[in-house]
Amino acid sequence: MMDVLKKMLPDPLPSTTSDMLRSVREMIQTLALLGLWRARFFEHAAFYGGTALRILYGLDRFSEDLDFSLLKRSDAFDFTAYASALEREINAFGFDVRFETKIKLTKTTVESAFLKGNTLTQLITIDAPDHILKEINRDAVVKIKLEIDTQPPGCFDTEMKYVFSPVQYSVRSFTLPSLFAGKIHALLCRRWQTRVKGRDWYDFSWYAAQHPVLNIVHLEERMRQSGHYTDPDPLTRTALIKMIVKSIDAVDLDSAMREVAPFIDNPRSLEIWSKDYFKAAAERIIVES
Repeated sequence: MMDVLKKMLPDPLPSTTSDMLRSVREMIQTLALLGLWRARFFEHAAFYGGTALRILYGLDRFSEDLDFSLLKRSDAFDFTAYASALEREINAFGFDVRFETKIKLTKTTVESAFLKGNTLTQLITIDAPDHILKEINRDAVVKIKLEIDTQPPGCFDTEMKYVFSPVQYSVRSFTLPSLFAGKIHALLCRRWQTRVKGRDWYDFSWYAAQHPVLNIVHLEERMRQSGHYTDPDPLTRTALIKMIVKSIDAVDLDSAMREVAPFIDNPRSLEIWSKDYFKAAAERIIVES
């Protein structure tokens, strides 16, 4: 198993503590997906969000959580059904993590769980350099959040994606146009009080450059479900562009850049950011026919 872990690590090894911790998190994310595949989780659910983009589609931004959606709405989903499969798979590779569900005071449509383990223990498992081990608090915990939407909006598309190296497994994922719809919904409708979610703007730029086709029907379903679109007529590209431009005019780009910078390898890629840049990016959107 150690040979597999070594293949999962970047070459050369990260030189900073933050980059090494990021690598550990990504390794555990990958092994969690492997465990879910073995447990036939993807017969009932699909992967989406930033980590899906990074692992399956090549997004050059680190993403912290594992986000999923049921294929069909259900009130009966229970994350604990997959606890032993996740722990068994990840721990078989030498890590030491435990599965915990999140206790919520109010019922929501999103179920949450965590994979947790002592940070120092995980770094020792991968033979992290001594100078990095010395910087870690002995009580520090590495934590990966898993979330699943149990009442997903309709009209999304999925596909099977295959991971070949260094471990082989398959994942059911939202297609890129449906993923793009989820990102636009987050961009327009997600509110973080006074904090700007720069990662949403970074991903929007990536989609516009790499995969600008959008599943607008799924986006409309999402916006109607969240109460952000109530017009009796279908959502059109023209109306959508107006909404995006309004958000661009309101965003604090300096705050957005500061928020996303720790999650990317090349902060200089943000130098082009401006409101005109994002308006040009919005015009690249192609509505899926």
